[in-house]
Amino acid sequence: MSDDLKEKTQATAKLYFDGYQGEVPYALWRSFDPDLARDLSLFITGRMYSRQKLPHPTRQLVTVAALTALGRTEELRLHIWAALNVGCSAEEIAETIFQVFTYAGMPVVNQALKVLRSVLDEKGAD
Repeated sequence: MSDDLKEKTQATAKLYFDGYQGEVPYALWRSFDPDLARDLSLFITGRMYSRQKLPHPTRQLVTVAALTALGRTEELRLHIWAALNVGCSAEEIAETIFQVFTYAGMPVVNQALKVLRSVLDEKGAD
């Protein structure tokens, strides 16, 4: 493993998840298999999320949309947090969630908006 990849992984994880109080996937993976957790983290956070093809805010809005459509509210909480950390506004996140209605239906939108409201309350944001 290169030092550069390790540094990119750590910097991106800090950028996205700084201050998050819930369990992050890395901690869960590590509790079962530390070596695999490292490899997954290096790929997902160090190689995928740190790519410069999309700006971090755009990447997080795409992630919010996908997780909303799939109804993955636990993971959605983490990525709404990350979206706010990288500069997305609550309005942009809400609009992204509303956009999903057309393709995935209102029940997942309502779930996601509840998660957004909860994260905003937790962060003390408006």
